Amino acid sequence: MEFVDPEDEPSLFREAPAPDDRLWRHPSELAGGHTPGRRRRGRGQPPSWVVVGISALIAGVVSAGVVVTLVGRRDPSPPSALVVERQLERRRPASTVSTSPVVDMAERMRPAIVQLKVEAGDRSVAGSGVVFRSDGHVLTNAHLVKGATAITAVTAGGQVLAVRLVGVDPETDTAVVKLEGGRFPVATLGSAVDVRVGQTVYAMGFPLGAAGGPSMTGGIVSALHREVQPQAADADPLADMIQTDAPIVAGSSGGALLDGNGAVIGITTTAGAGGSFAFATAIDVAHSVAEELILTGRVVHTWLGIEGADIDATTANDLDLEGGAMVASVKPGSPAESGGLAARDVIVVFDGRRVQSMGELVVALRSFDPGDTVGVEVVRGSQRRTLAVTLVERPTTS
Repeated sequence: MEFVDPEDEPSLFREAPAPDDRLWRHPSELAGGHTPGRRRRGRGQPPSWVVVGISALIAGVVSAGVVVTLVGRRDPSPPSALVVERQLERRRPASTVSTSPVVDMAERMRPAIVQLKVEAGDRSVAGSGVVFRSDGHVLTNAHLVKGATAITAVTAGGQVLAVRLVGVDPETDTAVVKLEGGRFPVATLGSAVDVRVGQTVYAMGFPLGAAGGPSMTGGIVSALHREVQPQAADADPLADMIQTDAPIVAGSSGGALLDGNGAVIGITTTAGAGGSFAFATAIDVAHSVAEELILTGRVVHTWLGIEGADIDATTANDLDLEGGAMVASVKPGSPAESGGLAARDVIVVFDGRRVQSMGELVVALRSFDPGDTVGVEVVRGSQRRTLAVTLVERPTTS
């Protein structure tokens, strides 16, 4: 039998035309009715429909990638209001407004500081004051308002008010005036008892001629218990003063010296100020004096009747003392004379309280009333003795 190759045998069935594996035809092919001929594929070559499917898949992926890329680079929809606001915020400069405790303290204190304009004969001066009662009572300096014939006040908000003088105490350079008309913001009063050298303090007052309300300066406590001689020649020394390097310029005298919490620890004064230092009356003293002035219109000071100074280093070394108040002279008819004190005595204890300076003696006297009898321990030569002294009210002419 003769072997016949199936490939040479005519097929009983009509073979289906080859699928068109081209995605695009030339117009001439369509116009002329040309039908693509069958394309014989070789061994291992995939069917044309597979090629068409893969090509379509690749084309779809590529197209999607292009769309995703374009969308990622440029969103044709308009940005929302929130997006625009955030973009603007990124372009704005950073805020310089601080919320530190010092800033908050300054904002709280400003309404309680007033400017005082004083007329006294042919003298016209300006200073500051601290409102310490909501009814309008103000603490300030005695040297500022003493002898005033007219006083007006300007608040931090620019309001001009009439002012009445309540009283003055030159010995502590403290005075009280009262604002007329309503209730007022008040300052927080602290205490100078625990104040230490080196701690940070702030001064607030109205600098002379400057607009914009009270100003604030900063510094430290430079010294405590200073004795200051006022500029007026006939004025007694101011004892137990706080010394600070916080600038207190003209017009700020009578303002507030504040601790780090914003509490008033002193009433600033330019009396005796010089160089880079300024001073303040301790608020404990100023407030006590102010209450007495409001109650009676005057302050009663007890009187010992001596003049003196701090013991010098040589004498202290010779007497083996750490400090004391040296008696320079004794006033005739004074409690000191009646009690037996004499010149060159060194007062080291006053009613059981140790005394290391003349300023400490003056402060100790403030704790007693006229008529009180106190024990005064002195060193006289090489001996110590305790004297009994009955205090009296300071004479107005002393």
